[in-house]
Amino acid sequence: MLVAKDFRQRAWNNLSGKWGTMALATLIMSLITGTGAALAFIFIGGIVTLIITGPLTAGMCILTLHIVRASNVKIEMLFDGFKIFGKAFLLYILNGIFTFLWSLLFIIPGIIKTYSYSMSYYILLDNPELTANEARLRSIEMMKGNKWRLFCLHFSYIGWILLCGLTFGILTFWIQPYMQTAQAEFYQSLLPEAEPDTTVISADPFEHEASGESDFGGNNSNGNDSHNSDNGEKTDGSENGEESEQSKSRTDRAIDKLLQ
Repeated sequence: MLVAKDFRQRAWNNLSGKWGTMALATLIMSLITGTGAALAFIFIGGIVTLIITGPLTAGMCILTLHIVRASNVKIEMLFDGFKIFGKAFLLYILNGIFTFLWSLLFIIPGIIKTYSYSMSYYILLDNPELTANEARLRSIEMMKGNKWRLFCLHFSYIGWILLCGLTFGILTFWIQPYMQTAQAEFYQSLLPEAEPDTTVISADPFEHEASGESDFGGNNSNGNDSHNSDNGEKTDGSENGEESEQSKSRTDRAIDKLLQ
């Protein structure tokens, strides 16, 4: 099982050559949302922030998923979240409402639910046919037993976060995409891998058919009739009974072989 160090290392390696793009994307997102927050005292400022945060968050997830999956990234991808504006906006609202309601039971339940919903944007992007609420519910299922692991990943950045303070926040534009890419790596590790086809074609339970034997009771009658006609022999009732038992036995063996 991968641990925090593994996700950080993968994110660091995959960000090679893309640091500038991700730092610029983080700066643009910070300027847009920061401006909206600064104008929150004006009613329209708060509304604008509420509307654009969901699509921008989805756009950042698009960037990090492209990095994790070794695809090229472009700064304009930050705004690709607006292509699913309705779902991204609704998902942001749902996550915010449920997190707030759980926070009313003290802070800890709210934090736990934040981790429960943390994969919802990735799930929505990978499964655009889902509704916002379905993506949220799938995230809850995916994070069962994994919330603590993601918390440990986030906590492992505590040194970098403290270092951001010493640089008056400038380092944030590199640390933030570093953390988000590591989280995308975490999501990628939770996806089920396609199981390889282990079927052995040559292991045919009916291979004896080529030698004139049949694996199904009663299907060997043609071969037996031909043999009997060549020799002028007739098969009596008792011999037919034995042949039926032998055929049944071969059938059972074939079925057992299939089930192995």
